[in-house]
Amino acid sequence: MHIQQHFDEPLALDELAALACLSPHHFHHVFTGMLGESLASHIRRLRLERATWRLKLSRTSVINIALEARYETHEAFSRAFRDSFGISPTQYRQREGVGAQIAAPSGVHYRHDATPRGFWTTRRGEKAMTVTVKRLKPMRVAFMRHIGPYNEVRETWDRLTMFLGKEGLVGGDAQFIGICHDDPAVTPPDKIRYDACLTVDERFRPQDEIGVQAIAGGDYAVMTHFGPYEKLSASYAKLLGEWLPRSGCNLRSTPCFEIYLNSPESTEPEDLITDIHAPLELTGGTDHGHA
Repeated sequence: MHIQQHFDEPLALDELAALACLSPHHFHHVFTGMLGESLASHIRRLRLERATWRLKLSRTSVINIALEARYETHEAFSRAFRDSFGISPTQYRQREGVGAQIAAPSGVHYRHDATPRGFWTTRRGEKAMTVTVKRLKPMRVAFMRHIGPYNEVRETWDRLTMFLGKEGLVGGDAQFIGICHDDPAVTPPDKIRYDACLTVDERFRPQDEIGVQAIAGGDYAVMTHFGPYEKLSASYAKLLGEWLPRSGCNLRSTPCFEIYLNSPESTEPEDLITDIHAPLELTGGTDHGHA
């Protein structure tokens, strides 16, 4: 509703996330999972749908309608319009009927009265998910920070495990954990932050580029992802965009993290197993059961 009532404003991610009482990183995952499209795609689609009403119900020029839809040129707007509706804006203005829609997984479309039509649901054909709420103790980890795309973290992991291996800290009950601070859908590739972590005890001290931090204890929603790391974003969307809104829980502002249950060095991508942990703030009176 807020988006459709404020189309002519910038609709910045940070501001929308604040309205939802979420961090920008969490908000984008929740939004994408609930609606099946990114925030930018959703806004762009609804602005194009609004343009069909403006073309029919006003005498505003095509170029001004293009500017209202946040396109810098008539050509860019016309190209996007034709890609979406199969005809040019001028041709659309001349034909009968008013208001056209672009296919959307959520069924949420622009309404001339600013009331959304449709609502997000679990999309047909998708497998049911299993989510467990667990209460975890704080974990002390040694870590190295990677700055850059997530698919380039392997070198950081190699350096971390090589050093800790020499210290005899790799193996046993040590857990391999990845903390994902940023969403690559909204963060420039050279600004993405990722911490490669290995659990350690109190005896370990920071050394050179290896730091120490504590992963907060508390309640977490845990969902197991089976398959390549490249497809983790789809599991995040299911967990945060589908399960969370129905759970009665809120997210804490701390980052999500991943625990890797087998090694990509000795496991085929389709056989990798990863537990995604989303930090929860349970609402009063809500009992999800703790594993």
